[in-house]
Amino acid sequence: MTFNDNAQLDTSQVESGGSGGGGFGGGGGGALPGGVGVGGIGGLILLLIMMFFGGNLTGDPSTPSGQPGGMSMSSNEVSAAGAGGDTVSQRISQCKTGADANRDDTCRVIGTVNSVQNFWSQALPQYGQEYTPAKTVLYSGATQTACGTGSSAMGPFYCPLDQKIYIDVSFFNELSTKYGSDGGNLAQMYVVAHEYGHHVQNIFGVLGRAQQDPQGPTSAAVRTELQADCYAGIWTRNASTTTDQGGEQLIEPVTQQDIQSALSAASAVGDDRIQEKAQGRVTPENWTHGSAVQRQKWFVQGYNTGDVNACDTFRAQDLG
Repeated sequence: MTFNDNAQLDTSQVESGGSGGGGFGGGGGGALPGGVGVGGIGGLILLLIMMFFGGNLTGDPSTPSGQPGGMSMSSNEVSAAGAGGDTVSQRISQCKTGADANRDDTCRVIGTVNSVQNFWSQALPQYGQEYTPAKTVLYSGATQTACGTGSSAMGPFYCPLDQKIYIDVSFFNELSTKYGSDGGNLAQMYVVAHEYGHHVQNIFGVLGRAQQDPQGPTSAAVRTELQADCYAGIWTRNASTTTDQGGEQLIEPVTQQDIQSALSAASAVGDDRIQEKAQGRVTPENWTHGSAVQRQKWFVQGYNTGDVNACDTFRAQDLG
């Protein structure tokens, strides 16, 4: 997806979480309230789940993905994530226009946040809800959240206690260079839209269902994640209708290549694909996010229908 070069970015919708340095080496993140251990999946695979579709990996909506012992990064890796030039606040301040969003990952996140929030602020009143804006916190290495200490090892996540999305500024670079993402814009933007999908779920009052049934192929946790995928699809369908504060179009029309990029990312991190690669077998009873087919199906469902009511995964008999 391509931003309109002339669109103006609103950096007030994001804030800097600062730089945490290498303090999380070997630990995989700080203590998080209400959390449980995450086990049974190799470290790399767990990180991929968290990074692509972070938040509620454990099924606890008050818990960002993962806990101590669930995933770790070496101190060198975390330090590298925060290294390499300007501070986070400086990087944010350099994001002015859509042209900046087309060339820079940090600016692209800001542009996506602007677009996603512009869309949901107009769409939710049609479903009897007012949209409450949620800031995205961009940080390097580690940051403090109302849900506990977040680190780059967790990938993007949503914290319902402060209603903020947290993204490490090195995330997309790591995703592309280290974990083989195709680097497509929509693959990146889809991750942001998915996290805002959790915020929409929080507004509707359904996010907490994941905690009641945290694991399994038809669990509430899987249904929660698939619904967020569906909401990301709805935004994708409408992204080109969103505007900046001056009424200028933010994003150019989506292409089929964009859609394929998002579908490829969703498929790559389906629970079944990840388990098969990690352990040579598929164990649906341990699923938390859904299969490759399910993730693709619900993104497409949102994209094709553009209707929140069509994303009711909690009532769906067949998840895909």
